Amino acid sequence: MKYEQFRESLSSNKPPDNITVYLRALWFDAKDDWEKAHTIIQETEDMNAAWIHAYLHRKEGDTGNADYWYHRAGKKRPGITVEQEWETIVTALTHH
Repeated sequence: MKYEQFRESLSSNKPPDNITVYLRALWFDAKDDWEKAHTIIQETEDMNAAWIHAYLHRKEGDTGNADYWYHRAGKKRPGITVEQEWETIVTALTHH
């Protein structure tokens, strides 16, 4: 799925059926359902999931927990807004 298609899917009431667990979590986050996004992503253990997990805790305001997950993802907490980070992650996960 391309970035533009993913953004357009946010106008629907449910996420597309054919998206990854990562995009599913980010979809629910964009729909203001942080809890659902967190529940989805915490069930996956790899570097992409850790990155999303870090972003979610950063958005929540839990910097210490976010930094733990950034470390697990092999990344550092970025100096951009959470909105910009959401776009960065989605872009990285949709350009395959």
